[in-house]
Amino acid sequence: MSKTTLMIVCSLFLLPVTSMAESAADNYRTYCMQCHGMQGNGMGANIQDMSVQPRDHTDAKSMGARTDAELFKVIKEGGLAINKSALMPPWDSTFTDNEINDLVKYLRTMCKCKQPG
Repeated sequence: MSKTTLMIVCSLFLLPVTSMAESAADNYRTYCMQCHGMQGNGMGANIQDMSVQPRDHTDAKSMGARTDAELFKVIKEGGLAINKSALMPPWDSTFTDNEINDLVKYLRTMCKCKQPG
């Protein structure tokens, strides 16, 4: 196998890892930032018209109290699925389960916290 071929094959294995992180961040910026803010602190452009303050994804205490399964469920099924605000829409028709899992991982990096337990 030539060095060029080896480099191409190796880069193909690295691409999904890079794409996953970039994709989750891109998805967050595209779909979540309007409510949760550019920094993820719950201060998005839409909050002036919202009756409920969006979750601050940088709050380690609050986010650390939620399991990954709960975060997955609220992204997929919306706020009412975990007895939270109906203003959080379900994203199951927008994201695949893998993309939702990537968003959960991305949220953990934002709060610098782990799931409880």
